Amino acid sequence: PPAAVSFKTWHALGDGERLSHAQGAFLALTQHLQLVGDDQRDLNPGSPILLAQLGAARLRAQGLLGNMAAIMTALGLPIPPEEDTLGVVPFGASAFERKCRGYVVTREYGHWTDRAVRDLALLKAKYPG
Repeated sequence: PPAAVSFKTWHALGDGERLSHAQGAFLALTQHLQLVGDDQRDLNPGSPILLAQLGAARLRAQGLLGNMAAIMTALGLPIPPEEDTLGVVPFGASAFERKCRGYVVTREYGHWTDRAVRDLALLKAKYPG
């Protein structure tokens, strides 16, 4: 999911809306990072560092997903149900398409992670206890 909403629009959302969007994004990112890891395992089998970094990114996304669910529960907000965000994946994608997919997924992971850090800092300031 793209993190392409302007800062002004994102900041105008309520806490629950921002958390819900972020929670959905990290759910999708965990699934997409798994796909990218599988792609890269096939495309770059001799790159254990890359594969380890993708695995670590997926674990971090899962951790953020769990943390957001805990925060939403503590704030009395509903947690959106988990869903399959990948749907049908074209397994016949070319190497170029899979590398592009990996780039887009990791770029969005970075954007969403930055946004989540900012949002969690705002929530911490708003709910200090």
